[in-house]
Amino acid sequence: MPSGPTGPLLIVDGANVVGSVPDGWWRDRHAAAERLRDRLARLADDGIPDLPGPLDIVLVVEGAARGVTSVPGVRVEAAAGSGDDLIAELAAEARGRPCVVVTADRELRRRVTAVGATTAGPRSVHGPVSD
Repeated sequence: MPSGPTGPLLIVDGANVVGSVPDGWWRDRHAAAERLRDRLARLADDGIPDLPGPLDIVLVVEGAARGVTSVPGVRVEAAAGSGDDLIAELAAEARGRPCVVVTADRELRRRVTAVGATTAGPRSVHGPVSD
């Protein structure tokens, strides 16, 4: 059963999560964001630790990753300016439904918890799913 607008929302800080794994992402940021998007799509049904699926997943991208497109299971939102500002805005709009923001950015964690979201680190989406 697909998750509707009241299902758990997982917002992923694309730049932060991509940058957490030294896999050569800096050579092609767009391709690295696509790899992350595809990994997230495989998590949409089952969820992540402490947040069972199905999930509504939003991947926020910025900079060179702005051209990454959505796929079934993952909506990609390109930040016109600061990715952190868009993530904080999306988290604030999620009031009333479970919302987890995946980032290691301390200031962003503070901002989103202030509006009722919880946070998880990048490892929560870099688990045992193989590429």
